[in-house]
Amino acid sequence: MMSGCAPALSGTTRTKGHGLEMRGKARISVRMSIAEMIASSPTAAVISNPRLPDNPIIACNDAFVELTGYPREEIIGRNCRFLRGPTTEDDKARVLREGIHRKQPVMVEIINYKKDGTRFRNAVMVAPIFDAEGEVEYFLGSQVELPEEQGAANDVRRNGAAERVERLSRRQKEILVLMAAGKLNKQIAYELGLSERTVKMHRSAVLKGLDVKTSADAIRVAIEAGF
Repeated sequence: MMSGCAPALSGTTRTKGHGLEMRGKARISVRMSIAEMIASSPTAAVISNPRLPDNPIIACNDAFVELTGYPREEIIGRNCRFLRGPTTEDDKARVLREGIHRKQPVMVEIINYKKDGTRFRNAVMVAPIFDAEGEVEYFLGSQVELPEEQGAANDVRRNGAAERVERLSRRQKEILVLMAAGKLNKQIAYELGLSERTVKMHRSAVLKGLDVKTSADAIRVAIEAGF
């Protein structure tokens, strides 16, 4: 298994009760709010910082630890490529890299490996998170283990995501699409001509309508549905 590490970040901050660890002294409060996107999600997820060398992971949730078998101290500070192994498809990895380079949401199904060497088919979603100036500040990544046999089960998952999105109102869909594009509430409000308060209300309605707990989960549903 590939085990190259990005330079570790200095310092450690842990949020109790959320199964989440972060490193780095700068902009801790901002990172904490971003990290809350994934803390309570049942879906394995990470946040990485492309402004640091090799785009290292700065936060992960319990579900990611459980899925991969790696303890947090072996996750934080590394690029996600440590999940690659002998049969990881280079073309799929290239699609992920290109999506990150283009600063666009991307989703692929790729062979990855757990800490014990077990291989698994991983539905990886990566989406940018932009700052107030429109520059990429973080990347959100989430992972779902799939059956080795592709086909009907995966089609059901994608169709289910599309059906959930279709149940949303037109305005809620607009909000969801912009969320999936990595836009902040202030940016969404500007693009749609709404107040931030109204955007927050719609955002809460989107989570309820999709039956998910976090914005990270909503973004994944949107990308699975093809938005």
